[in-house]
Amino acid sequence: MVDTANADSPLPDTPNRRDFIHIVAVAGAVGGAAALAWPLIDQMNPSADTLALATVEYDFSKVALGQQVSINWRGKPVFIRHRTPAEIAAAVADDHASMPDPQTDEARVKPGKSEWLVLIGVCTHLGCVPGFGGGEYHGWLCPCHGSVYDTSGRIRHGPAPKNLAVPNYAFTGPTKVKIG
Repeated sequence: MVDTANADSPLPDTPNRRDFIHIVAVAGAVGGAAALAWPLIDQMNPSADTLALATVEYDFSKVALGQQVSINWRGKPVFIRHRTPAEIAAAVADDHASMPDPQTDEARVKPGKSEWLVLIGVCTHLGCVPGFGGGEYHGWLCPCHGSVYDTSGRIRHGPAPKNLAVPNYAFTGPTKVKIG
């Protein structure tokens, strides 16, 4: 005998009105949670004044051979040095010398522009600003604890563990460099 009383009822796998209401309620809850979470996530993005300092462009046409300028980028000094052929030769000659943080001079400059050296001017020991022309390697010398860098900004001796950092930079014209 066939049960005719339940013949009109939907099968268990067939969606019904109650399933639809559950799906709509879950979708609404997810959408509401996302709408509430977005302002909290969006406020973590950098502000407009921070983004404005993300890059800086400098015209180095007035920097004479053997001179260095210091500009401010992200609150740090950046050295742009117009190196002499003697400084470049000394840096290349020491490429394979024993160093705490070995790196070649070629890896620290842009191809075809080896006379321009761009470095973040902060000592990697305690954050002091080294001065140029000191030390036995005629590069930078940190006056606080005596870290000595060569003419490529590589640490040669002293307490600093790393070379002077090379920021991300590109030459945007024959006399312009963009840092950041």
